[in-house]
Amino acid sequence: MDTKSLIIENATILFQQKGYKGVGLSEILKVCKVTKGSFYHHFPNGKEELLIACLHSLNEVITMDIVDIFKRYPTTSEATNSMIDKLIVNLESGGTITGYTFSSMVSEMATLSDPVRTACAELYAKIQGIYFKKLIEDGYSKELASNIALMMTASIEGAMMLCLAEKSAKPLKVISQLLPNILKEF
Repeated sequence: MDTKSLIIENATILFQQKGYKGVGLSEILKVCKVTKGSFYHHFPNGKEELLIACLHSLNEVITMDIVDIFKRYPTTSEATNSMIDKLIVNLESGGTITGYTFSSMVSEMATLSDPVRTACAELYAKIQGIYFKKLIEDGYSKELASNIALMMTASIEGAMMLCLAEKSAKPLKVISQLLPNILKEF
């Protein structure tokens, strides 16, 4: 793995675990075993540029994983439950949901940095787009599919944050139980 990829991979995990402000440059350098000069060679604009690179990396990983899951199941409900089950297994086995949640970065930086806000918004839009496409396949109108995709994104992302705060998978389990019933109502 090249140095830039190594920095992005390790910093992504650190940012997810501790938040953007909770991770200092010295910690990133230590974990990655790189010098300050090497870091600035790859990220001349500093830590915020690294955060944006981490968000773009998350964007690829998360959307590829969701697309893969959603291709394997015939309905939105089944695909979503499979995705949530995977999140629950990750949480219960590792104590966290690293690799999926980036809300802490949004809440810390969205009002302070337009490039970070934009990178986060792009990721949310991609996730919603995956849900939207599957909902259209399920026969929902474009308007309803768009609204449900937004609700799903907000509910699942919120449930992940609650899981981390409560150190419990219960919020995701509740979403998993309620979502099929909500989808039937429309």
